[in-house]
Amino acid sequence: MNDKKIIGVDFGATNIRAGIVHGSQLSEIKSKRINSSGSVEEVLKDLFLIADPLMDNEVNAIGIGVPSVVDIGKGIVYDVQNIPSWKEVHLKKIMEERYSVPVLVNNDANCFALGEYYFGKGIGKNNMIGLTIGTGLGAGIIINNHLFAGANCGAGEFGMVEYLDHYYEYYASGQFFTNVYNADGVEVFDKAKAGDLQAQQWYAEMGTHLGNAIKLIMYTYDPSLIILGGSVRFAYPYFQEKMWQRINTFAFTKSISKLTIELSELENTAILGAAGLYYDYFQ
Repeated sequence: MNDKKIIGVDFGATNIRAGIVHGSQLSEIKSKRINSSGSVEEVLKDLFLIADPLMDNEVNAIGIGVPSVVDIGKGIVYDVQNIPSWKEVHLKKIMEERYSVPVLVNNDANCFALGEYYFGKGIGKNNMIGLTIGTGLGAGIIINNHLFAGANCGAGEFGMVEYLDHYYEYYASGQFFTNVYNADGVEVFDKAKAGDLQAQQWYAEMGTHLGNAIKLIMYTYDPSLIILGGSVRFAYPYFQEKMWQRINTFAFTKSISKLTIELSELENTAILGAAGLYYDYFQ
């Protein structure tokens, strides 16, 4: 990592957050709620209101993480989550014309992985998976010190693989509680913390499904490190036992012994990871 000055932008479904990443330091964090029902231009205005104050002559590039499919080469975002007007937005072109610096765009799961790789528990690792478990299940993949996004930025979408009568995301994410028990995930978490045995049992069931998803990841990419992100990770004490029970049925025992699963402890991972797009691309 060098001493470049990068603007990292976390373009969420409801909020935009951004900051200056200078070396390993993050500063000048700004946030704004998005007009999610607005036009393409109105949402872009929200983005400009965040980025404009951060921009100066010392900024080398801008990295943006978005909750959508991305044409990485052209920087086009498609069908952005919860923003109906953003069906196809040429974000890289728009931002480069406005700010006259290189702009890199990728999806949010990939940015999570890059954030951990450059600034968190992935530092010094050649290969790792950043697995985000929230309302969905997705992963960013680091292979030989670089992000692997696939031909269409679709690598790591393990949650969409068919599983049982649905797909992994249906059972191995925060969706599990609504889909299976018609329960609110936040309420289930609060009950589990308060000692409710049924809530804790539901997390254990979800952990079984998550363990199966992790086995799929192991068969596909054989990682030595998986870092868990997303809101569901805070319930780890309630699902880790059942998760590991399933992982321990993996066919290759040596792989199990070499696998480490960590919980993300990094603050502002999405902003840092968006800035990390620069290091991944230019180094």
